[in-house]
Amino acid sequence: MTDGWTPCVVALGSNLGDREDLAQRALADIRATEGFVLRAASSVRETLALGANGVDLEAPRYLNQVILLDSAWSPERTLGLLLGIEEAHGRVRGDQGDTKRYANRTLDLDLITYGDRVVQSASLSLPHPRAHERRFVLEPWNEVDPEAVLPGRGPVATLLGGLAPDAP
Repeated sequence: MTDGWTPCVVALGSNLGDREDLAQRALADIRATEGFVLRAASSVRETLALGANGVDLEAPRYLNQVILLDSAWSPERTLGLLLGIEEAHGRVRGDQGDTKRYANRTLDLDLITYGDRVVQSASLSLPHPRAHERRFVLEPWNEVDPEAVLPGRGPVATLLGGLAPDAP
């Protein structure tokens, strides 16, 4: 890795539209983004949707994937570029209350980590505050980087092993 580049973990999810095509196109957009270098992408897996009260069996299922990339940009700029890719694929963001947080979406790109940085601001929380609870993040992340560590939480493999078998 070149000096000035920071390793990042990004979680990709989609539960509306042609999910497979959206995931492939988003990955292509990430590859084509100046200042991003794609290092790895997990396999794509189908998961149940979450709602404010847990698993939502009525909502369309998600396709999820984890992407490892290096970014030449600040955490805020990295997130901004990811949000631009979401928007280009039909994602509409509103206020982030509980109903919007769990809304169905064409594309969701969450910045899970930015190196080992810890950031807490109105627009960005790093590492992602719920990543350690999410099998749909930890499993694919562990697939592409079995030695990964979630800053402030510990080894991804250990976190994954500590989840209940039915954890989403």
